[in-house]
Amino acid sequence: MTEAQNTFTLTDPVNGNLAFKLFFFEDNSYFDHLQRNNYFSIIWIKEGDGKLKSDFSEYDVVQNTLLAFAPYQPFMLAEEQALSGVAIQFHPDFFCIHKHHKEVSCSGVLFNNIYHPPYVKVDATSAATFNNIISLVKAEIPNKGLAQYEILVSYLKIFLITASRLKTEQQELEQKPDMANKEPYILQDLKEAIEENYKTKHSASNYADMLNISAKALAKITKTHFNKTISNLIAERIIIEAKRELYLTNKPVKEIAWNLGYEDEYYFSRFFKTNADVSPQGYRDTVGFGRANEHQRVN
Repeated sequence: MTEAQNTFTLTDPVNGNLAFKLFFFEDNSYFDHLQRNNYFSIIWIKEGDGKLKSDFSEYDVVQNTLLAFAPYQPFMLAEEQALSGVAIQFHPDFFCIHKHHKEVSCSGVLFNNIYHPPYVKVDATSAATFNNIISLVKAEIPNKGLAQYEILVSYLKIFLITASRLKTEQQELEQKPDMANKEPYILQDLKEAIEENYKTKHSASNYADMLNISAKALAKITKTHFNKTISNLIAERIIIEAKRELYLTNKPVKEIAWNLGYEDEYYFSRFFKTNADVSPQGYRDTVGFGRANEHQRVN
């Protein structure tokens, strides 16, 4: 365990890499350049505002916003008013959201949600919960005693569940359909079509045909509501599934590519690297893959 100023870090005793980290920031210097980390990042902006660039989009962010990024998801922050807050980072080997999906249900909500911005607004009730958890984590990290790993994971789970519930509530409010506006229904149909067909249909025109709408009209609706193109959505969905397979299984890259509709392993590898900025094997080497045994406890 190392502690410097307001940074509290646990490292993996096997490889010396980051396992879990809590730190407080008073300016934007840590996030003002493109981030592509091999761990999960949660950033609670308590004060200030600015611009978030993530994946293919740009968003306005203000105080009391919680940002969440999966491994190798690109992001950077440009501040307009000084940003300050707290961040939690954890490697999948410390806590894997895929393995524990039934417990925390944050994959597809807080993380890996291609249809909504990678943030959630923090209300007063959730802020109190988050502050309490952060205080408990800060107090626990120096304790190298029995069951430290289990205690920290328990705190992390509560944090993730609280944030996921909050985002789900906010999404449900945003998605209430307007009877005078058919666009939400088309968007829902598009999401269902992508989820059912992304492994075999990779072009925007495929989905326009399925939804019986012109490609131009669908592109306009998609850009307006998701701030992304249909091709962006399809690519992100494929990459999320590829990452999941690379982490949770020891399947060869060729088999993963084939299962995602790519006959040419090398074409798929180029596609993956273009979108994730790392090769499939590089991702597996740095993020890891699901072991038969549970992760070694961090001491």
